[in-house]
Amino acid sequence: MKKLLLSAAIALVAFAGQALAEIKVVDVKGREVTLEKPAERVMLGFYYEDFLAVAGPGALDKVVALSLSTWKDWRPNQFAAYEKALPRLSTLPDVGNTEDGTFSVEKVIAAKPDLVILAAWAYDALGEGVKQIEAAGIPVVTLDYNAQTVEKHVLSTEVLGKVMGTEDRARKLADNYKAAMADIDARIKAAGPTTKKVYVELAQKGASEVGNSYGNGMWGTLIDSLGGINIAKGQVENWGPLSPEYVLAQKPDLIFLAGSEWLNKPQSVQVGFGADPKVTRERMAAYLTRPGWSELPAVKNGGVHAIYHGGTRTLSDYVFAQYIAKQLYPEAFKDVDPAENFRRYYAEWLPIQADGVFVLPYQADGQ
Repeated sequence: MKKLLLSAAIALVAFAGQALAEIKVVDVKGREVTLEKPAERVMLGFYYEDFLAVAGPGALDKVVALSLSTWKDWRPNQFAAYEKALPRLSTLPDVGNTEDGTFSVEKVIAAKPDLVILAAWAYDALGEGVKQIEAAGIPVVTLDYNAQTVEKHVLSTEVLGKVMGTEDRARKLADNYKAAMADIDARIKAAGPTTKKVYVELAQKGASEVGNSYGNGMWGTLIDSLGGINIAKGQVENWGPLSPEYVLAQKPDLIFLAGSEWLNKPQSVQVGFGADPKVTRERMAAYLTRPGWSELPAVKNGGVHAIYHGGTRTLSDYVFAQYIAKQLYPEAFKDVDPAENFRRYYAEWLPIQADGVFVLPYQADGQ
C-alpha cells in the first residue's frame, strides 16, 4: 500500500512538473499557443534578426528550416554577413515564401519543427496552410514588427522570449526599445510642434524614374508618429509614386532617399551592409539634378538624406526614428548619435557588426 501511495505521489509530482514546464503564450493574432517546452527545432518564416537577438547565442542551432528569399534576396549583403558569421545558414532547407506563392507546407512538415514562427502578414497569406501545419502537431506562433507600434514590438519580443526560453534577454530588449521610443517622445514634446515637410522616396530605380513614397505604413507611419508633415499623406494610400510637379509644389524641407542592398539595380541608392558612403552620395547626387530640385528647401539647406529601407519594422528601428527626429528637431536631438546607437545595438545583441551605411546626409563635397 505504501509503495502504491509513493508511486502515486511520484507520478503526481512528475505530472505537476510537466504541467509547469508547459509554455502558454498569446501571440499577436490573439491566438493562445501551447508548447511542451522551449522550442528546439524552429521553422523561421521572417524577422530573422529579431529572432537572433532575442534567442541569443546558439539561436541558429535551433533553426531547422526557413523562408530564404525574403532574407537572401531582399537583404543580400546583410544575409552574406550572417552567412559568414553563421555558416550553418548555408545548410538550412528553404521552405519558400508566401510573397511569391512558393511557400511549401510539405517542406515545413518534412523539416520536423516543434515550432513554426510566422510574421502576421505571412500567417494571413497562408490561410488554410496553417491548419495543415497544426494538424501535423506543429504549433504556429505569429509576430508583428510590421505594425510599427511599441505595443506590437514589445508583445512580439516577449512572445519570442517565452517560446525560446530566453525571457530575460527578451525583457532587456523590450525595455531597451520602450526606453528609446519614450525618450524620442519626450524630446519631441519638449521641443514643440514642427512645420517641416518631409518627402520620402524609394530610391531603387535611379533618378530617372520616380520611386514610391509612403502615405500610410512604413516611413509614412514613422513620420506621422514623429510629428513631421508627410507630403505623401492623402496622396497615396500605403505606397505609390508622387508626381514630380506635386513634390516641387510642396517644397519639402527634408528629403529621405530610402536605399538598400538591391542587386541588379545599378542606379539605386546603395544603403546597408557593405555600402560605401562615397558611392551612396554619388547615387544621391543624381536625384538632386532632377528638374526644379535645386530650388527645393531640402536641397538648398542640406536636408537630403539616405536612410536604410531595411531599417523599419525591427527591434533596432528606433535608431531610424531618432535620425528622422534629429532632422525635424535638431536642437532637441543634438546629443543623440543614431548611427553610433545602431552600431552599439549590433555589438550588444547580434553576431555581426553593423558595417556599412545606414543613415547618411548628402554633402556635395562628399565629406
